[in-house]
Amino acid sequence: MGSFSEYLQLTKPRVVALLVFCAVIGMFLAVPGIPPWRALVFGTLGIWMASGSAAAFNHLIDERIDKLMARTARRPLATGSLTPHQVLVFAVLLGIASMLVLALLVNPLTALLTFGGLIGYALVYTAYLKRATPQNIVIGGLAGAIPPVLGWTAVTGHLHAFALQLCLIIFVWTPPHFWALAIFRRDDYARAQVPMLPVTHGIVYTRWQVLFYTVLLVLVTLLPALTGMSGLIYLGGAIVLDLGFLYYAVRLLNPPDELFPMKVFKYSIVYLMALFAFLLADHWLVEPMVRHGLLFEAVG
Repeated sequence: MGSFSEYLQLTKPRVVALLVFCAVIGMFLAVPGIPPWRALVFGTLGIWMASGSAAAFNHLIDERIDKLMARTARRPLATGSLTPHQVLVFAVLLGIASMLVLALLVNPLTALLTFGGLIGYALVYTAYLKRATPQNIVIGGLAGAIPPVLGWTAVTGHLHAFALQLCLIIFVWTPPHFWALAIFRRDDYARAQVPMLPVTHGIVYTRWQVLFYTVLLVLVTLLPALTGMSGLIYLGGAIVLDLGFLYYAVRLLNPPDELFPMKVFKYSIVYLMALFAFLLADHWLVEPMVRHGLLFEAVG
């Protein structure tokens, strides 16, 4: 039958928590003050369930791979604690429930976009891209970058360019975040025959790619300030966080030890959470005229 903790593990709660956090920040950034309670509560619930469903499908599709990798060998399906049929039923029911909540209690656009993200992660990335190309995490990164857009549309009912900027930040953040982990776990991926970049192109090449995407990330994180979405509080926080990420990326070129890629990986998680927290702080604390005009006046 399986225990509650085993089914909860299928949803990858720590990963999903970060996704939902970004979605909730998107909700708060979409409107002044507190978002409507209905969109906040049911939007968060629906996005969480959809993300958990996608994670469960990931467990199901990656069963063979998970058994071969030390990082994933203790997952419920890999150990036999749950059967593929149990995981499939759980993933489908959770996915259906999420779509009903979003479509009936939030709005159809959010349900549609969330469904696209679920399919993109569970099928396009996990079932195909992950095994097809070393650029898997780049091409498939859009599915993991969509949560702030979902949060925004849950509150407003429509897409906005500012929401797409948030999506772009996570999209560019994903490669250096994940490739740092892939460097550390490269033997696992090689054993499972997954063509992650450190396996196919070597560690040195991957380190330079981490640096390249980190530089690109620094540029992308300036967009909210340059376009008037946020102001000086966010800009100052982003610059500090970016300098930290650049330090780690440069240091990764000649790391002090084998564990350093995991330090980069862990910093990248703190980085994203703090970056979005600065966005929220700026949204609430900075005067509207500062958020929308002062930066350009200062530059001009």
